[in-house]
This record gives sequence, structure tokens and C-alpha cells, in this order.
Amino acid sequence: MATEVIIYTVVHQPRRVKLPAQPIPEGAGIEDIVRCAFDERMNERYFRKVANTCYYPATESFLRLVRAGMKLSIGFSVSFLRQAEQWDPALLARFQELVAEPNVELVGVEPYHSFLFLLDLPHFIERMRWMGEELYRVFGKRPRITDTTEMCMSASLYDAIEAAGFDAGLLDGRPWVLDWREPTHLYHYGGPTRLFCRHYDLSDDVGYRFSNQGWSNWPLTASRYAEWLREAWGEFVFIGWDFETFGEHHRQDSGIFEFLDHLPGELYHRGARFMTPSEALDAFGDTTYHLPLPVFPTTWAGTGSMDFFLGNAAQQAILQLMIHTYGVARLTEQPELLDLACWLAQSDNLHLIQWFGRAGPEAEVSSYFTPREWWDIGGNNIIVEQQRVYTNVLRAMEPHLPARAGMRAGMRPEAAPRANGRDGRRRREQRLESHVESHAEPLYVAAHRELAQREPLGIEARY
Repeated sequence: MATEVIIYTVVHQPRRVKLPAQPIPEGAGIEDIVRCAFDERMNERYFRKVANTCYYPATESFLRLVRAGMKLSIGFSVSFLRQAEQWDPALLARFQELVAEPNVELVGVEPYHSFLFLLDLPHFIERMRWMGEELYRVFGKRPRITDTTEMCMSASLYDAIEAAGFDAGLLDGRPWVLDWREPTHLYHYGGPTRLFCRHYDLSDDVGYRFSNQGWSNWPLTASRYAEWLREAWGEFVFIGWDFETFGEHHRQDSGIFEFLDHLPGELYHRGARFMTPSEALDAFGDTTYHLPLPVFPTTWAGTGSMDFFLGNAAQQAILQLMIHTYGVARLTEQPELLDLACWLAQSDNLHLIQWFGRAGPEAEVSSYFTPREWWDIGGNNIIVEQQRVYTNVLRAMEPHLPARAGMRAGMRPEAAPRANGRDGRRRREQRLESHVESHAEPLYVAAHRELAQREPLGIEARY
């Protein structure tokens, strides 16, 4: 039975877009484009809400526990760190105090919690290296081990984090990925980079099921959970949770903080001890096993496949728009616009519309995280307006393309002869009608349009 327990938690807040989409004035500068795209007032409001319910009390709990001997690994998205630097430096200082503890290991995370790796793998590698430097700037520690986005892992992602210089990565230990293997060992995919497998069942017992009164094991006590951890076979048990599990996903009155306070003592009583991922890597790194990785990424979200993020037509349309926006941003050769495109590639923009055309527990979770301010405009309009954010940004980027910028500077091509008479006037009217039609609605994939025409969603009534 495993005697070593690794606890990993990740802190993230998204940069939510502004709905309804704000029109971007013609000739807008880059700062104005960014200002129109994101709802920073709403982002600050949600940040402060979660800080009060989760970040402050959970940080205090973890500080007390690690000073008493518990070991913790923690990751931060740069998205969260930017918000903390801007809106709550005192909170950031508490996190810095936590990370500075010798019993705490800093783990890397894709900086914007984005799906950049689906758009540009070489740039993803560069960004992961940059993330390491950003974490060193904020915390004075460099990560040796990295998460990605939503714990995504695939054959190409393994190659990418290896190229970025990390010693190990993380993946969710789903049975369909591991097959007959156990998540309680270190693995590799042919290279020197090691893989930690999150124990899916034992992690979700706390992360998702803890406050579910319909669960057969509710209420979950620290003593019972410690027994389950000790019964696992292997070298170690890797547990992974959202940091927001404590106080946000499970409210304080659920008993989640009391559970956390008692867990270390219950484990010590049963002969278990805590390790950081690096300690486990040093202890077990010479005994690893080959794990065939899929081409399509696995994730800890939903059922463990990318279907959670790309399973409906609205999500597929947003992914297309992410690809187009990123491509045009690269063509502009403007670093600020490329950074904007990376922000718009945040996985949250797909997570928050997972409910579209769906029902069931996953859709309920997605709709819960969708900002309540968005629901005020109705479910169908959330889809329409979110897509309009991207099309507005795309059109606003076009004047920043090098050739267009040259035209604005006076290097205009010679104008074509203007058609006169009735035929010319009619062609101009047709062009105007075409322009109006092309701007009348944002991009829809065919399946999305067919579904919307076939059956009204009735989102408000369903959720």
C-alpha cells in the first residue's frame, strides 16, 4: 500500500470577455481593442468575491498546515497573478508567504490557462518557458514540474513540455487513458520527462463530491478519506484539486475547512507521510513505466476528453474564431495583439458555454460558472454575443496588418475606375447590402444554426 501522499492544487481566475459585445470604433488602437474585449469590472467583482470566500481562508489554512509539517504543491496561472497584482496585493503577499515555505513546491501552469497548444505548439513551448520566468519574478522559485491547462496531456504535449525543459508533467489518471495501469506510479512516454497521474477517483471524492448530500459516502470525514488513501496500491497517491475547492466550490458551512485541518493528523496516525512532486521524482524517478499517450489530449474536466470543451457547435465555433484571431494577430507582427489573441484563447471561453444544447451534471457545472450577468441577456444571446466579441476583435485587428498600416500612411493603391449609370449604382447597392448582411450576425457553424432553428434552447428555464 502507498505510504506517500502528494497534494497538488491550482489557482486560476479567468479574464472574462464583455457581453453584450462592445463595438470597437474604427481605427481603434490596441489599448482600446483590449478595453472593449474584456469586462474588467466584472472580473474584479468575481475576483474579490472568491478572495473572501476562498483565497484568504484557504491560504491561512494551508499556511498553518505546512508549518506543522504538511507538504503542498501549488500552481498559479499568470491570469490569476495579474489580477492579484492589480486588485489585491495583500492577497498576493499571503500567497508569496505560502510559496516561500520549505514544505511548498511551486508547479508550473499554462500562463493564461489557454488552449494555445491547439493553435501553435512552438509558441506554447516559448510561453511555458516565459511562465517559469514569471513565477520566478513573483515567487523567487522556478518550477521543475508543470501542469498545462485543465491538466491536458497528449503525445505532442509531452514532447512540448520536454522541449520546454520540465522534468515532469501531470495528467489525469482516467481508466481509459491508463488502461490496466495504476495511477500510483511514475510514467514516461519514451523521453526523460516523467508523468504524475492524478488519482481521479480519490481526488474527485473531495473536489466534486464532498458537499453532495446525495452521495452514498456523504458526509466524508477526514478519517474515512485517510483510510481510502492508505488502501491505494503503489508508491504514492497524487491528489489534485482546484484551490477554489475550499470555500468556493464547497462553502465553509459544508465542513470543508474542518476536513482539511484534520486530514494530516489522520494520515500521520495511519503511517502515511506527505511528499512534494520533486521529492517523489527524486525517490522514484529511476523506476518508471512507459505510458502510451493519445494524440487527442486528455483532461481532468468532465469525462476526461476534449469533448467537454469542443463537444457542441457553439464551442466549435469559438475554437474556429480563436484560430482566426490568433492567425491574424501573428500577421500583424504586433506583440500586444498576439498577447490579446492568447488571452482570447483561454479555455474558460469554451468551458463557460459547455451547457449549450446539453443537460446533465456537466452542463449544470458549466452553467454555474457562467457569469450571472451573462444570463441576463438569455442563453441564445450569450452564444451570439460571445462570438461577436471575436469578430469585432478580428475586424479591429485588420487595420494593424503591415500592408493596411502602410495604406493608412499614404501608400494607397491606385483606385479602380468608378462605374457610372444605373448598372454602377446597382452594383454599389448590392455591395452595401452584402456588407450589412455580413455584419448582421457573428460566425455560426452549420450545426449550430440548424440546432437553433430546430429547437429553441430555453436555457433560462432549464438552468
